[in-house]
Amino acid sequence: MENFTGVKHTSFYAIGLSYKKADAEMRGKFSLNEKTRIDLLKQAKEEHIESLFVISTCNRTEIYGFAEHPFQLIKLLCDNSLGTVEDFQKIAYVYKNKEAITHLFRVGTGLDSQILGDFEIISQIKIGFTESKKIGLGNSYIERLVNAVIQASKRVKNETQISSGATSVSFASVQYIMNTITDIGSKNILLFGTGKIGRNTCENLVKHTKNDHIVLINRTKEKAEKIAGKFNLLVKDYTDLQLEIQKSDVLVVATGAQNPTIDAKILNLKKPLLILDLSIPKNVNENVTDIEGVSLVHLDYLSQVTDETIEKRKAHIPAAEKIINEIVEEFINWSKARKFAPTIHSLKEKLADIKNSELNYQRKKMDNFNEEQAEIISNRIIQKITTHFANHLKHENTMVDESIEWIEKVFRLNP
Repeated sequence: MENFTGVKHTSFYAIGLSYKKADAEMRGKFSLNEKTRIDLLKQAKEEHIESLFVISTCNRTEIYGFAEHPFQLIKLLCDNSLGTVEDFQKIAYVYKNKEAITHLFRVGTGLDSQILGDFEIISQIKIGFTESKKIGLGNSYIERLVNAVIQASKRVKNETQISSGATSVSFASVQYIMNTITDIGSKNILLFGTGKIGRNTCENLVKHTKNDHIVLINRTKEKAEKIAGKFNLLVKDYTDLQLEIQKSDVLVVATGAQNPTIDAKILNLKKPLLILDLSIPKNVNENVTDIEGVSLVHLDYLSQVTDETIEKRKAHIPAAEKIINEIVEEFINWSKARKFAPTIHSLKEKLADIKNSELNYQRKKMDNFNEEQAEIISNRIIQKITTHFANHLKHENTMVDESIEWIEKVFRLNP
C-alpha cells in the first residue's frame, strides 16, 4: 500500500495595525525602520516563510505573506519591534486569503488611508516588495498581487476624483495663494514661523509655485536655516520682519505665539498684501484688514475647505470600489487556477497510470484487443473527470485549499 504524506497548506494573511485602533504611541511601538524591516525579512527567511513583504508608515505597520498560522507573522513583527503580542491582540487585525487581498487593495488605493484618497502609501508597498524580492521572499504570487494593486491604484487615481482637492491646511494654503495671486512664481513670499505647519507649507510652496523668492523668518534663526538649507531658500533675522513684510506680496504666518505678532501698526505697505494666518491661536490681528490692499485668510477657513474636500471625495468611493472589485476578481481567478493546476496535473498523471495498468491487464486477457480505441476512450474519460474537478475548483463557492487537500488524499497525490 502506498504511503501518503499530507502536504501542509499555507494561507495568505495580512496582519498589522493602523490609526483606526492604535494611537500614535502604540503605532510607534510597532513601527519598523529600514534596518528592522530587513532584520524581519532575514528572520522570515531563516524560519522558512514562503513569501512576505512589510510596510511601516506613521499610520500603519503591516505584514502581508504566507503562513500556516498568522501567529508566525505576528511573532516576526513583535520580535523586530517594541510591540508585544498582548499589545497586538488589543489593537491589531488579521485578515486571511480574499479578505487579506481586498484589504491590501483598499490600502493601496487610498480607501483605507487616514486622509481618504491619499496615494502616498503605494510607494511604500513598492518599496516593501522590492526589499522582499532582494532577500528572496517575493514569490510570483505576491509579485502579481502587488502589480495588480499598483494597476488598481493608477485606475482609481485616473478614473475617479477621489484624490482631487486639498486635504491638508498647508496644501490648501498654497492652492489658495496660487488661485488668488497671478504670476505667483515671480512674487515675493515671506514665511514667518517654521513649526510643523510652517515646514509643510514651505515644502508645498517650493514644490507647487516654482518660486525662488521665498524668505523665511523665525524667532530662532537656526530652525529657519535648517529648513532653508533643505530648499535653498533665504533666511532673514527676526529684526528684519517689518522690512521684509513691506517687500512681500504674500505673508504666511505660522508661529506658536500666544498673542498676535502681526498687526496694523507694523504694516507700512506700498503694495497689496495677502496674509494667511495658519497659527493657533490666531497670530494676526483683525485690524490689518483696515489697511487698503490687505487681504486676510484664517486657518479656520482653510480647515473648512479641507473638510469639504473630504466630503466630496466620499462621493467617489463607489466608483473606486467597483474598479477594486473588478481587479480583485481577476486576481482571485488567476490565483485559484495557479493553486490547483499542480493538483489537476498530478491527478491526470495518476489516472493515466491507472489507465496504463488496466490496458496492460486487458491486453493480456483479450485476443482481439483494440489498443487504439481503448486509448481514445480512456483518454476522453480522463479528460472529462479532470475537467469536472477543475470546474469544481474554479467555482466561487469552493473552498480551494480544503478541496485540493481532499483530492490529494483520495488519489494519494503528491504534486
